[in-house]
Amino acid sequence: MNVTQAFKLALKSLQTSKMRSFLTMLGIIIGVGAVIIIISLGNGLTGMVEQQVEKVGVNQIYAYTWGMGDGTTSNITPEEMYAFIDENPQVFSGISPWVSGGQGVRRGGAEFARTGVYGVSEAMYRRETGSTLDGDTLAKGRYLQYVDVALRQNVCVIGAYLEREAFQGDALGKTLAISGIPYTVVGVLAQRGDELREGGGDDRVYIPYENALQLSGGRYVSLYQITATSRDTVTAAQSLLRDFLQDFYKDEDAWYNAYYIESMLDQVNMINSMMGIAMLVLVAIAAISLLVGGIGIMNIMLVSVTERTREIGIRKSLGAKRRDIRRQFIIEAGTTSAMGGLLGILFGCLVAMGLGSLLGGMLVESLGASGITFNATPTLSAILTSFGVSVGIGVLFGYLPANKAAKLNPIDALRYD
Repeated sequence: MNVTQAFKLALKSLQTSKMRSFLTMLGIIIGVGAVIIIISLGNGLTGMVEQQVEKVGVNQIYAYTWGMGDGTTSNITPEEMYAFIDENPQVFSGISPWVSGGQGVRRGGAEFARTGVYGVSEAMYRRETGSTLDGDTLAKGRYLQYVDVALRQNVCVIGAYLEREAFQGDALGKTLAISGIPYTVVGVLAQRGDELREGGGDDRVYIPYENALQLSGGRYVSLYQITATSRDTVTAAQSLLRDFLQDFYKDEDAWYNAYYIESMLDQVNMINSMMGIAMLVLVAIAAISLLVGGIGIMNIMLVSVTERTREIGIRKSLGAKRRDIRRQFIIEAGTTSAMGGLLGILFGCLVAMGLGSLLGGMLVESLGASGITFNATPTLSAILTSFGVSVGIGVLFGYLPANKAAKLNPIDALRYD
């Protein structure tokens, strides 16, 4: 009996007892389906994170500086940071101090106590992408410009919530008061989330950072948002920046005591690493079903060997060798697991796409991530791997029954009732 005949015989055996065959394959179906669903959803989440980061800018670096805190060493100044960035144009493309100017926004008799006031530079806005370093886009007007920052002009860019509540949707050219100082609105940011609410992401005011320093009464900037020239230069830029700050503070423990540096690329790598570990754990748990399915196949094949003992004896008496008998039963076990794998792939793909559509919409809506998609479509590699594993399990667990059948004595097999 050749391989083709053994395969046809295996299919005929599956058709003879459909319910038993289905129950035998159930563990494989569930295991393969679960693996595909987990991998698909994990890839969807990873892709969503990548899209969000690419939208904001993976080449961003955040430098937190707070000085040594010993009363003798001053913190680094914006002028010194600007000079350093200008000296390394090969890896740095811009810098924006980030200063919290507190609160205290008023428009006429209305006070907006929860509106955040932040001081930034013109580098926060990227003309090439038409968005800020935080991913915000302009709905009206313009962003802060170099002349605004250099001359400390009393101009501001506001969020969509403040425009609606303070200006009834028409804010350009009008003024509001920040800590009693009038500021002219020169730009309005597009709405971030689906809902405009007090204290939310759309309830913000951006002013030149020097103005924010005056409002806060501080002398130093504690956060700098820096951009590298590209994704490929982020690591080099971080290294240069770390060396510069380490040399400035002149302390072995300055990395923890006086400053801290992180990048969006670091965050992406960390998130992907955590998600990869979580996916491996979940896949390992799902693989238990494959193990159970393999045991089920082995059990049924042992029963099949017992039921077909006389058939085995007849085949051996007609000249069949051990390897022929062993190959026949291994092919039957592999065919059973392969059919279960195919059904599991179909089940997993349908559920993954269904859950992807349902969860994707909920995630995008809850995060307010406009322009971001959640794609949980199963990958070809996941499908092929799952199918290969299912077939491998069938062959592995089918070997014991096949070997038992091959070792049967033909005389004893013929006598079996």
